[in-house]
Amino acid sequence: MKIVGFEANNKMRLGVVDGDNVIDIQAVDASVPSDLGDYLRANNGDLKPLAALAASAPASARIPLAGLKFTLPVARPGKIICLGLNYLDHVKEGPQKDNIPKFQSIFFRMLTSLTPHLTPLIRPKKSIQLDYEGEMVVIIGKCAKHLTLENATDCIAGYSVGNEGSVREYQRHTTQWGMGKNFDKTGSVGPWMVTADELPKGGKGLKIETRLNGNSMQSSNTDLFMFPVAESLVYLTEGITLEPGDILFTGTPSGVGHARKPEPVWMKQGDTVEVEVQGIGVLKNSIEDEK
Repeated sequence: MKIVGFEANNKMRLGVVDGDNVIDIQAVDASVPSDLGDYLRANNGDLKPLAALAASAPASARIPLAGLKFTLPVARPGKIICLGLNYLDHVKEGPQKDNIPKFQSIFFRMLTSLTPHLTPLIRPKKSIQLDYEGEMVVIIGKCAKHLTLENATDCIAGYSVGNEGSVREYQRHTTQWGMGKNFDKTGSVGPWMVTADELPKGGKGLKIETRLNGNSMQSSNTDLFMFPVAESLVYLTEGITLEPGDILFTGTPSGVGHARKPEPVWMKQGDTVEVEVQGIGVLKNSIEDEK
C-alpha cells in the first residue's frame, strides 16, 4: 500500500494510491487524522483500518494522481534522525577516508530543512555548495526501545525516498554537521510511504540511484549498508525511544557532488534532481535560488 500526504482546498489530506488515482481518506471518513504520523500514533502503527477504508471508498473519493499537490509523507515527524557514512565507498570519497567508522554516525535534521516531492529545493544565498544525497528513508510505526536484531524491523511502518541535501561549506565549518544539514528547504522526502509488507525486511537489496538533470550520479544498493537497518534501530534504541511518525534517513552512497572529478558538481537554479529507490518510487525536485 502506498500512503501519500497531499493538500486540497488548503487542507492537508491523507490518501492511498490506487493506480493513477488517489483515494482521499478524509472523503471516506472525516475523523481519520490527515497526517500519517498522527494516524500511526493514534493506531499504534496498525494500518489495516486504513486499508479497509480505502477498499470501501466510493468513486467520489477518488482523485487523479496527476496534478496532486504533495506534502511530506509524515507532515510532522517527532524526530528526523540521519545516519552518516553508511556506505564504505562514500566514506572513502570524503574527509573521513582514513577513519572508517566503528559505530553509526548519528545526527538530526529539523522539519524546516525538508520539502515535499515536486517542490523546489532552495540553494541558499550564503553558499553555492548545495549537494545531493539520495537515501532510503524508514518511517517508524510503533514505539520502540531496546530492540534486538530479531524484532528490530517490527517497528517499521514503511519506507520512503529521501534527498538529504547538504550545504557542504557549512557542514565543514566544524566537526558537528548540523548547520550544513539544516538550511531551509535543502532536503526532501517523498513521494509517499510504501508499507513495510511490500518490501524486503529492513529494505534490503533495493537499488538506489540519484540523477541530476537526467545524468546518473549515484548508483548503489541497500545491501551495501555498513550498518543495516536492523542494526541501526538496535543501536538507536539503546538510548532513544523511537515513536510513531519518526523518520530515519539511512545514509547515501558514493557519487556525491563534492567528490566529483575534476571538480565538484553543485546543484544550481534550473537543475532537476531525482532519487529513485527500487520498489518505492521516484522523488523529484527542481532547484531554485533563495530569493
